[in-house]
Amino acid sequence: MLDEIIIAGFGGQGILLIGRLIAQAGMLEGKQVSWMPSYGPEMRGGTANCTVIVSSEEVASPVVSNPSSLIAMNQPSLDKFESLVEKDGIIIVNKSLISRNVKRDDVEVVEVPANDIANELGNLRVANMVILGSYIAKSKSVKMENVFRALEEALYRQSEKMIKLNKEALERGAMFC
Repeated sequence: MLDEIIIAGFGGQGILLIGRLIAQAGMLEGKQVSWMPSYGPEMRGGTANCTVIVSSEEVASPVVSNPSSLIAMNQPSLDKFESLVEKDGIIIVNKSLISRNVKRDDVEVVEVPANDIANELGNLRVANMVILGSYIAKSKSVKMENVFRALEEALYRQSEKMIKLNKEALERGAMFC
């Protein structure tokens, strides 16, 4: 089992948290993982992406040239990384912020109105959890219950209400697959 993922969007969209949760869930399952963040110079509002590798075997390098999956939270991210996804890979698109269709027909595409769903839930900040829920349901790279555990660890200083909202956002996103 090998899943190489690029997660990309604007700074402030929780891109790095998505990656951390996937990596943490993978560790909880005894898998080998790598997580490598990358920030644009502006941070919030600039570009942010990270690569995550989840594998049943040792990860030799954190560098991902041709990911098996792409999570694109905004248009520039889809434009930049779409062509790199390997044939028969997965592209998860935040349809709330991306107006164009994926140009490729050799990948599986899941379009999720993540910002719209987050607004329905009452907090735009959980759009990242909506898109992550879709990715987990589609890829089955890690188990949702381990993402929940990783989320609780990552947000341990947050209120129980905020943790519950994030879990609900994950579940809503999973409904798209």
